[in-house]
Amino acid sequence: MEANEAQELQENAEHGSHESSLRPVAFTMSVLAVLVAVTTVLGHRTHTEAVLDQNKATDKWNEYQAHKIRSNNTALTADLLSVVTISDKAAAEKIQKAYADHQAKWTEDLKKAKDEADALEKKVEVAEARADRFDLAEALLEIGLVITSVTLLTRSRIYWYFGMVSSLCGVISAASAYFLS
Repeated sequence: MEANEAQELQENAEHGSHESSLRPVAFTMSVLAVLVAVTTVLGHRTHTEAVLDQNKATDKWNEYQAHKIRSNNTALTADLLSVVTISDKAAAEKIQKAYADHQAKWTEDLKKAKDEADALEKKVEVAEARADRFDLAEALLEIGLVITSVTLLTRSRIYWYFGMVSSLCGVISAASAYFLS
């Protein structure tokens, strides 16, 4: 074997060992890329959930408003009947009782619609808070991925460690989204 060939083999061996020392970095980058994708999907789904719940809450508030209008109309009609003289007292009492029953129904329906709308708005707030956590997690994981990739360019493992710290913060942020209620 000639000197040139021996030197070339030695350089190849050194280059190969240097590349194998970067395998954990490359593997970490692959895992981080998957985590970014999963977190992105979870964030998008949570944002969609918040929008759908907000639409339901808006519909419920519209229903509340409709019940409120009916209740006010019933109250006005009952007030009007109380000042109008009706010759048939039995018929007048029957009509007033019917309006009183309607008013009781509207009052019950108003409370139910308000409670349902408030519950839906609470769901919206929770979904938005979860979506914010997923968005933060996505950003931190992407930052971690980029910082980790700098390791491949510089061959300095300090970037790998910084990338891992950022990514760990992203995983914690994503996990914390499930503890919100």
